[in-house]
Amino acid sequence: MQNFVSENSKIIAVDFDGTIVEHKYPEIGREMLFAFATLKALKQKGHKLILWTYRVGKHLDDAVEYCKTNGVEFYAVNKNYPEEVFDQNTARKLNADIFIDDRNVGGFLGWSEIWQTLHPESGEFMHQLKNEQAHNNFANQNQSFIKKLFGKK
Repeated sequence: MQNFVSENSKIIAVDFDGTIVEHKYPEIGREMLFAFATLKALKQKGHKLILWTYRVGKHLDDAVEYCKTNGVEFYAVNKNYPEEVFDQNTARKLNADIFIDDRNVGGFLGWSEIWQTLHPESGEFMHQLKNEQAHNNFANQNQSFIKKLFGKK
């Protein structure tokens, strides 16, 4: 498949722990259901992916290598662009169009819903199921948004 850039291409910042993999920090958890298949498809659509994570040093290197081993290389890592150099006068706010993170209001949507939200014109996206349990990050995924938000069960 050929990678192309369209007028609808976005800069997408993607978290690692709890989003690409299950929470196991500082270890690397199991892949979240459809994570790498969706990331590859987003790149194929021409989006620029930035890994935006709390990880630094060896833990960050491990995460980047894990993604690379699974076929996903990012445009930038914890930066707006690869050459960016941070100093005390540089804002740490990332300039991205979309943020994919498990700490969103309402929690992580899941990679299938993210794909459908960003590319409804593509119809059904066929993912290769690698880990059936990877998406079970929360004890009760059937809670309503309000119950999740306010902690009521």
